[in-house]
Formats: sequence, C-alpha cells, structure tokens
Amino acid sequence: MKREKRLWKIKAGCAAVLLSAGLLLSACGAGETASDTSRGMAAVEALDYETALAHFQAAEENGEDLRLLYRGMGLAYMGMTDYENAILYLEAALRLSDGNVEDMDFDMNYYLATAYYKNGQLAEASGVYDAILALRPREKDAFYLRGCVKLSQNDFEGAQADFDAAISLDRQNYDQLIRIYMALEEYGYKEAGQGYLQTAMSENEKSISDYDMGRICFYLEDYENARNYLTKLKTETDYGAALYLGRTYEALGDYNYASSIYAGYTENDQSKAEIYNQLGLCRMQMGEYELALAAFQAAMNIEDNGMMQTLKFNEIVTYEYMGEYKTAAALMNSYLKAYPDDTKAKREYEFLQTR
Repeated sequence: MKREKRLWKIKAGCAAVLLSAGLLLSACGAGETASDTSRGMAAVEALDYETALAHFQAAEENGEDLRLLYRGMGLAYMGMTDYENAILYLEAALRLSDGNVEDMDFDMNYYLATAYYKNGQLAEASGVYDAILALRPREKDAFYLRGCVKLSQNDFEGAQADFDAAISLDRQNYDQLIRIYMALEEYGYKEAGQGYLQTAMSENEKSISDYDMGRICFYLEDYENARNYLTKLKTETDYGAALYLGRTYEALGDYNYASSIYAGYTENDQSKAEIYNQLGLCRMQMGEYELALAAFQAAMNIEDNGMMQTLKFNEIVTYEYMGEYKTAAALMNSYLKAYPDDTKAKREYEFLQTR
C-alpha cells in the first residue's frame, strides 16, 4: 500500500518561531565563558545535551561563572524538551543578575518565554514579553512573539493589536509581515494574514522590490504574478529569488522546472541548506529517491545549517521510500533521542518497527 510522503518543509509556525527567536540571541554575553562552559555550549550547538550537562556540572565544580553555566543548562534542558528544568535554570541565571539590565538578560528572557510557551504556561510567557516591552517599548520581536502567544490563547484581537504594533515599528519589514501572515494562517486566520500582505503591497507599491512583490504574491497564492516578478531576478545567484521562484513552480505543479532552478543555484552556491531541502522535496515528488537523498545529505553537511531536524526527518523518509527500512528505523531511533517531543516522528517509528 502506497503511503503519503511525510516530508517536512520549513514552516514558521508560532512554536517554531518562539524558539528560533531566542536562538538568534544565543551568543549574547557568551564571550567570556571559561573552558567547561564553552565546551558545554559547543555540545548544545551539536545537539549533544547529555554531554553539555556534564560539562556544565564540571564548570560548576570548577567555580566557573554560575550565571553563564546556568543559562547553558537551561538551553540544554530546552533541547531535551525538559521545560520544567529549563525554566528552573533560566530563572536561576536571571536571579544572579547584579541589577544592571544587560543584553544577556533580554536574551535569557526570550529563552524563558519560549520555555514557558513550550511548557503550556502561556500566561507566564506573555508576562515575560510584557516585562521586555516595559523596558524596551520598541522591541518589535517581543510584540510579534506576544501576538503569537495570544493567538494560541484564542485572543485574536489581542494578537492583532500586537502585530499592528510590530508592523508600525518597521512598516517595510517584509520578513516580519510574512511571519505574521504564517502565524495567522496556522491558527485559521488566513484572510486576516493576507490582508496584512495586501495592505503592504498597496502602501509600498512604488518602493517595493520585485523580490518582495514576488514573495508576497506567492503567499497570496497569486502564482502567475509571483512567477512574473521573480523571473526578473537572477535565480542562478540570488538565493531568495531561487527559493521563491522554485516554490512557485512547485505550487504550480511543475516539480521538474522547480528542481532545475534549485539545482542551477547550487552550481554557484553550496551553502544554502533550504535550497537543497527543496531540491530534495522535488526529487521525492518525482520518485527520484537517490537524488533526493543526496540533496538532503548535502544540506546536512553544511555547517550550522539551521534546519538539521527537518533534514534528518526527510532523510529517514527517503530511506523508507527506497525500501531501506532497517536504515530508516536506526536513524529514527537516533532522531528521537535528539528530538524526543516529535509526536509525528514517534508514529513514524512505530510504523518502521512493523516493517
């Protein structure tokens, strides 16, 4: 019996964005860490959380900076999806502040809000963003993320107010506008999200670039116009243009042409994991499983690719479609150790164990 292809595409849902917003700030204040703390942070980045905790324990025994190592322990526990302990250590790190609010305090508060959100403590997560905004009233990321929390609380009007505030602080930030659209779409407010995009198009008609117009048309599902704008750009060397024009052709059902766009880009730049991921997805759609696997693995070999979970999952599914169930099952077992809260992967593992 043929099974539906269960590949992962990049999705900027609220939960994912809440986590990544904190990770964007992960380097703050970490420049003076001592050896075991540094090793612990390196292990966190490598997703080796048990090793990270061992290093942080050694750091504490050696008298290293408690504030930094508690922060690191909080991040390690977040990676292990142990949000109770993540909250415990992040709060402990924040209590060690000397009273002067520094960038690292904001960094840890973003992480703490993420841990609260992941732990189902939505009011607490929202409260952290309230505190950030009380000190930095023009922090647009906090407005956006608090809006996401409000969406998850079924507070559409409150979310909309926060999104409006975020937009008012940077009206031509099209990345932010698209994130807002995707969050609203995720929670069933697609028309409201598209309204933001249409407003941006009309307000900035004379200044908006072909690239931004093309990707906004893409999210408005106006694929013909998206194609018209994006084909004006050099997709062989322009990462954003290649990604969105390829995705546009995917939406139009032309996976062969989409894959040619992605492959053409990789001839000039081998550093973009998402291009390889989309190339792999197209190859899967066309039944070219070995080529799909090569694309996913090429992306996995890119240092700090930022999407290892997606790539590992897609690699596993590709092996499954190639009929290599033992390899897929072994990889899934390893995957679940790194991402234990992935319920979709758990179901997939149950299937693989029956093969």
